[in-house]
Amino acid sequence: MRFFILLAALVLAGPLWAQSASLFAAEGAARAPLIAMRPAAHPAPGHAASLFSTAPRAGLFAPLPEEPRSRDPDRAPAYRALSGSAVEQLRALIAEAEAGPADYDAVIHGARVKTPKLPTEMTVQEIYDWIDATPGQPHAIGRYQFIPDTLRRVVKETGISPRARFTPDVQDRLADQLLAEAGINALENGEITRRSFMYRLAKIWAGFPLPSGESYYQGYAGNKATMTWARFDGAMARIFPG
Repeated sequence: MRFFILLAALVLAGPLWAQSASLFAAEGAARAPLIAMRPAAHPAPGHAASLFSTAPRAGLFAPLPEEPRSRDPDRAPAYRALSGSAVEQLRALIAEAEAGPADYDAVIHGARVKTPKLPTEMTVQEIYDWIDATPGQPHAIGRYQFIPDTLRRVVKETGISPRARFTPDVQDRLADQLLAEAGINALENGEITRRSFMYRLAKIWAGFPLPSGESYYQGYAGNKATMTWARFDGAMARIFPG
């Protein structure tokens, strides 16, 4: 009799064990999504922490027109080195209008991402790389605030290697090319007036004023004259008397 009772108990217990096992299985399945880890988010290619990524984050820099600091009003003869105190004084006047105290290491204030080194410690090619890697911002650089298109052009026309360091001497040579294009030789030969030459300079360097006191590029990309007409006119009269 006990045997039959025990057998019946075993038969009845089987479904209970099966139900118990299925309950744990269901519970385990339900918990699985809670402990599954989401894959770590990785930045998209080109969005690395480097300041000079070739594909900066969208919207980091508002697109701006390049500042027209170095337009060539007249095509000039091929580069030749300029010398003499008049040229040195004129270069210093340009630096006063364009670079301020930073002088040869000046980088335009509006550049949100600055150069990784002082400009005079960089090669010309490294400056090109900085320009290419930081679109959407102005890039005027150096004592004479060369903008990209002008920089590439005068480097080519003066025969300076992109591997050359952007030293004060190199910057002066590049500025001399722009002065030649503005007609400094014609001024010294009496072929154009000082006033005409000043007007041409104002078309190259936005910091110089016109007689109205405004920059030739007044209001364009934030440009304005950085000195008065009286200062500009007086300095030029001392540098180029007569």
